[in-house]
Amino acid sequence: MKHLKTYQLFEAKTGLTKSQEAFLDKYTKGTWSYNPATGLVDVKGDFDCRSGELKDFKGVKFGKVSGNFYCSNNNLTSLAGGPQEVRGNFDCYDNKLTSLAGGPQEVGGNFYCSNNKLTSLKGAPQEVGGSFGCSNNKLTSLKGAPQEVGGDFYCRNNNLTSLAGGPQVVRGGFGCSNNNLTSLKGGPQEVGGNFACSYNNLTSLAGGPQGVGGDFDCDDNTNKLTSLEGAPQVVGGNFVCRGNNLTSLKGAPQEVGGSFNCRNNNLTSLAGAPQKVGGNFVCRGNNLTSLEGAPQEVGGDFDCSYNNLTSLEGAPQVVRGNFYCSGNELTSLKGGPQEVGGSFNCRNNNLTSLAGAPQVVRGGFGCSNNNLTSLAGAPQEVGWGFYCRNNNLTSLAGAPQKVGRDFICDAFELTNREWNLEGWLKVLKEGTPEAQKLISTLLSVEELNKEIQKDPAGMIMKLKVVWNDENFRETRAKLVWPKGYGDSADLVGDLDDVGF
Repeated sequence: MKHLKTYQLFEAKTGLTKSQEAFLDKYTKGTWSYNPATGLVDVKGDFDCRSGELKDFKGVKFGKVSGNFYCSNNNLTSLAGGPQEVRGNFDCYDNKLTSLAGGPQEVGGNFYCSNNKLTSLKGAPQEVGGSFGCSNNKLTSLKGAPQEVGGDFYCRNNNLTSLAGGPQVVRGGFGCSNNNLTSLKGGPQEVGGNFACSYNNLTSLAGGPQGVGGDFDCDDNTNKLTSLEGAPQVVGGNFVCRGNNLTSLKGAPQEVGGSFNCRNNNLTSLAGAPQKVGGNFVCRGNNLTSLEGAPQEVGGDFDCSYNNLTSLEGAPQVVRGNFYCSGNELTSLKGGPQEVGGSFNCRNNNLTSLAGAPQVVRGGFGCSNNNLTSLAGAPQEVGWGFYCRNNNLTSLAGAPQKVGRDFICDAFELTNREWNLEGWLKVLKEGTPEAQKLISTLLSVEELNKEIQKDPAGMIMKLKVVWNDENFRETRAKLVWPKGYGDSADLVGDLDDVGF
């Protein structure tokens, strides 16, 4: 049933033309009724004329709509005749509107007028129960905008130079990115969701919200922030200020529930950084020479790569995610975290020792492209791969005792959990002279004799592949076997040579 005549039939026909009735029948999802006393049409249900190639509402004047009113993706230049009250959503985006005059003054759900040609929000409802979106227009001011928004408020991609006139209460997110803002004054002071002001011409965060329940995003190159003064002190989600001209973190929030990202600025110090970060802390791509002032509690990754660090002093001692310090000028890992829940990556530095590295790394450990001659100080337990390519290794002394997957160096690769005695002996038998020489630094007589005393029969089977190998003869001569096992080792070795 498309329409319900609550008045006499001749009265309805008197008030509406047949084409208007057909228009209402076509787009009403529910019932409509015409009130001759007011000349308005009320809709019980939804009215949906999206993508109808409409230039107007055919002269129909709407009153109350109990559900949603959708008129987006048309050629409307005016909202004249639009509903006065909509209990659901009102969508008029993707039209050619230059004004909101004629639009509803009460909206229980969302109000979306994005992608039009609006130069003013005059005529917008003053209270919206859901979200309000006016992005991608030609607005230079927010005057006339609703003052209270139950959901999100988005005014991105306009020509705004000020937030004056915008809502003061926003229970969801607030997005004003991609405008010409030089200040956040006039904006809301409390935002329940995310606050995004990227791609503007901001030099300061003064006037910005002091309470943000979600993310705070002021990143990317068009912003020219030199200070974080005015930033909220507590951010429930992520705080992103990358790609600006910051030289200091003074004024930064002191508690961040999500991640803190200040990469690609001109920071020389982390003084002022939050001391508690629930997610990742990223300060890579700056001019840092020290980690003093860094947060001491990080719930995710800590990334200080590609700075000018010569020391890790000041780094958090416990990192629950990954720790990245690649691309610096480190000569030592002293001061670095002693507990890492993920991977530890210190590639591309000037390290001559791994002293100070954590002893247990649950992910991978990467120390390639340094000046290491040995692995002394390396973690003794690595949950994933251990990578030490492009160094000057002459010894594997100090190498981890446990590697969960791959061990990769210039001389050889042991993959698929081959980092064990059998794998080492395989390298000794089949590897290049360089690999044999390097792996032999792990096969000390003392360690082999310890294993022989634990399991002499098992060691006979493990050593048989290299028993008569020239590279092993000197070591073999120094092995001490329990009574009766030495002859057995000789026999098994000889049989292996002839294919048994």
